[in-house]
Formats: sequence, C-alpha cells, structure tokens
Amino acid sequence: MTTTPEAAQTTLLIVDDTPENLTVLSEVLQPTWRVRAANSGRRALQIAAGDPKPDLILLDVMMPEMDGYAVLARLKEDPETAEIPVIFVTAMDATEDEEHGLDAGAVDYITKPVRPAIVRARVRTHLELKRAKALLLDENHCLEAEVARRMHQNQVIQEVSIHALARLAETRDPETGRHLRRTQAYVRILAEALKDDPRFSAHLAPNAIELLVRSTPLHDIGKVGIPDHILLKPGKLTPEEWEIMQTHARLGSDAIEAAERDAEESVDFLAIAKDIAHYHHEKWDGSGYPERLAGDAIPVSARLMALADVFDALTCRRVYKPPMPIGEARAIIEGERGRHFDPDIVDAFARCFDDFAAIAQRYADDDLL
Repeated sequence: MTTTPEAAQTTLLIVDDTPENLTVLSEVLQPTWRVRAANSGRRALQIAAGDPKPDLILLDVMMPEMDGYAVLARLKEDPETAEIPVIFVTAMDATEDEEHGLDAGAVDYITKPVRPAIVRARVRTHLELKRAKALLLDENHCLEAEVARRMHQNQVIQEVSIHALARLAETRDPETGRHLRRTQAYVRILAEALKDDPRFSAHLAPNAIELLVRSTPLHDIGKVGIPDHILLKPGKLTPEEWEIMQTHARLGSDAIEAAERDAEESVDFLAIAKDIAHYHHEKWDGSGYPERLAGDAIPVSARLMALADVFDALTCRRVYKPPMPIGEARAIIEGERGRHFDPDIVDAFARCFDDFAAIAQRYADDDLL
C-alpha cells in the first residue's frame, strides 16, 4: 500500500487496555499512518494533550479506572482536544451502545473483532472529513478577514470623503483651524459619559456613538452657501445678515438629504449628519434656530453637537473675536444650563471638563500654540 507524505505525517492514537488489541490495530494502521498507543484512559489524555496532537483517536470503551466515555468527555471539555475526531472501538455491538457512543460525541463506532479493510476505510474517511472541515474553516477565516478589510477600507474612504466635504466648508472660514477634530473629540467625550444614562442610552449604543462621531464634521457644511461678505465679516452682523447666516443650518440639512436620495440604500450616518446640521443651533429653551425646537424635541445628536460647537467657538479665535480663556468658557457653558443646553449634557461636560481641556490643548490651532 502506497503511503502519501500527508498520510505519513498524520498521527493516530489507539487506546486499549489489552496489549493484543493494540498490536492488532497497530499492524492494521502503521503501514499508512504514524501510530501512537496508550493502554489506559489517563495515558491517552496525556498523549492527546501533548505534541504532536493526534489527528484521530481510536478509543476502546471498556477499560478499567476510566472507560472510553469518560475519556471522550474529558477530551471534549478541553478546547485543545475537543475537535479531535474519536472512533469508538468495542466488543459491544448493541444498537443502544452505538447510539450512546455517538451521542457522547464520537464520530463513528467500530465493533471487535476488527476487520482491517473496514478500519482503514473508516479512518481514511474521517481524516478526509477533518481535513475538509479545517479547509472550510480556513476559507471562512480568510473570507471574514477579507470582509473586515473591505469594510475598514470603505469606512476609511467614507471618513476621508466626509472630511473632504467638511474641509470644503472650512475653506470659506479659514480661521476654524482644527475645529473638526476638536468637536469630534468633544462629542465623543459627552456621548461616552452619557451612554449609560436612561435618558440617553437608547440613542448612544456603541455603534450609534461611532456613527455620531463620524457625522459631526458635516455640521457646518451649509456654510458653503453663505456669501463671503457675511461669513467672513469681522464685525457684528446686521439683522438681515444674521438671518442669512442662520440659513446655513437648513442648507446643510438639505444638501445631506439630497445625498441620501442619491444613495442606492440607506446610510445611517447621513441621517445623523442631517439632524446635526439642521438642529445644532437649536436651544433647550426653544429660542434657537431654524425650527425653534425645545427640550427633548431636539435630537440628542444635535444637543451634543451644540455644546461641543459653542465650547470650541468660545475657546478659539474667530474673524469676529479673540479666543476666550478656557475657564471663562466653562462658566458660560454652565451658566447656560437649562437655557441653551440640555441640563444633563452640561452636567456631563462639567464632569469631563479636564478631558475637554486636554483636547483643546492637544488640537490647539497653530496660532495659539
């Protein structure tokens, strides 16, 4: 009988307390496979846990101290040996004995006295099944890795596209500097601080937080539609100019909604981005714009963005004002608790103020370093 290199590297473990039975099985199997023998259940477990691990075990049922069922149970309990196929080899030939063995986790059941051709055929079949299973598992792992790689690549492309669009708005307002990175970080800090609060938990599951943070750079995309003489005006806007400036919220929302319509399928982060763009200038007391929403009628995403955006505007240079000391900005935010901002979000801001200060320092605009 010709032995393939693959078969020669395959290890079988035969287990029987009778030396004559071990000799018979060895003579049947050794011409084709590498064979190790154990004359007790405990010795079988030691060999199975060693190196190299057996590719298949032929296990006697009736043994003293530890029978085949007990050995099989121990093999299945150990993650290192649980997947090794086990064939019971026994003199018991009742149907209920065979069913018991298969229910216990054996892959096959051979009765004694063994017939060499049957033993070799059964062993070969189960080795091939094991190799096929391993190959399928490897292919599944490769497929999962490829899916994960492509999803990551798509996410990177998506994030780059978002930032490209947001940068387009920034080109109209060059003094905003690292505003996008800071506000993203501020929103994440607030979301993480509130995710277990009953008022917010339904809106701030881990995946929802990631979508929220990914969406924030688009909050001011509507500024591309505001004329330069208003957007870049260093002084106070007139009532007419302020009315035009306020339209950037709806302009941004309309642009994102148009992108949603063009998409072939629903894109979750666009829905969040639309809410943020549209409502991040609403105020808790209903005095904001453009819809004059109040309280919980304002989307959670927009409430978080509102505080992050105002804090960043206060602490950074704008065409119409110098930067404010961070302590003064904190006092203003806390003073607007229940008026401009959701009280619980202000409380989260106060708890996490040191994190806000660290982000402000880490991503400070170049002219403030």
